[in-house]
Amino acid sequence: MSRRPTPETFLAASRRGASRDSSPRVLVIAGPTASGKTALALELAEVFDGTVINADSRQVYRDLRVLTARPDATVEERAPHRLYGFLDAAERGSVANWRTLALDEIAVAARAGRLPILVGGTGLYIRAIEQGLAPVPEIADEIRHEAVDLHRLLGGVGFRERLAELDPAAAQRLFPGDRQRLVRAYEVVRATGIPLAAWQRRLHPSSPYRFATILFMPPRERLYAACDARFVRMIKANALGEAAALACRGLDPDLPAMKAVGLSELLRYLHGEMPLDAAIAAAQRATRQYAKRQTTWFRHQTAPDLTLAKQFSQDLLRSSLRFVRESVLTG
Repeated sequence: MSRRPTPETFLAASRRGASRDSSPRVLVIAGPTASGKTALALELAEVFDGTVINADSRQVYRDLRVLTARPDATVEERAPHRLYGFLDAAERGSVANWRTLALDEIAVAARAGRLPILVGGTGLYIRAIEQGLAPVPEIADEIRHEAVDLHRLLGGVGFRERLAELDPAAAQRLFPGDRQRLVRAYEVVRATGIPLAAWQRRLHPSSPYRFATILFMPPRERLYAACDARFVRMIKANALGEAAALACRGLDPDLPAMKAVGLSELLRYLHGEMPLDAAIAAAQRATRQYAKRQTTWFRHQTAPDLTLAKQFSQDLLRSSLRFVRESVLTG
């Protein structure tokens, strides 16, 4: 491995690219859950004096360290980590709030001569920081609750029919099983009278950075096996205790933190609704389904600069190191 760059070499590399584009560089590491993003980010942060910035919508919650596979204290000691575990489970995180904080952290890292490394599997977050965000007004809590309660009452098909009365284009575009997007489309048009798609055409200006993206896209079979194995490790690491602590708080089940993958299945076990082995199997299945959705999203919504067609390994580390040196620091 070549000599470790210093902050001065990072700044010098940025200056060398100034004639083509003087925008500060940001490295993005994206991909589905359990693909190896955290491991690669740590290795690159150590080599290139990087600051790791979270781009996962569930890892922002301090109550979900185990169930979201958040970097542990040992990892965080090896390189600066930002925007992990800064919200309480009772709070509602949002892409707009995260984007503001992430842009601040990128600016701080760049000013210090560190390489900002944005890491996560929430594609909406990554797209928002790269391309901007629709300036949708805050939705009142009563309308949010109305949308959720109506979906619970009508089910996916009936709710989509109700949405079609307010936003026919969204109803036609969305599947009945896409609860999150159906509810979001309903609450926006209900609160503002303007369809979400119309708001999305009014993007905020994109950020003043150049992004280089490494995308993990491992084979499905290996990814699913990794998902299953990781959930078993979560159980051994006291995921049940984490779930029990949340259960004791009596939080609104529609809070984002309460929708963490695998949590509802463990809560059903804790409430005596299913045996533990069935809860684990169901949580593993939910994790695999989530990884599949992430993979589909990244395949159709991103144009990566480097695609890694398998999970994290030393071979991939070497190719990633070369990519950063040749295309990020000097590109």
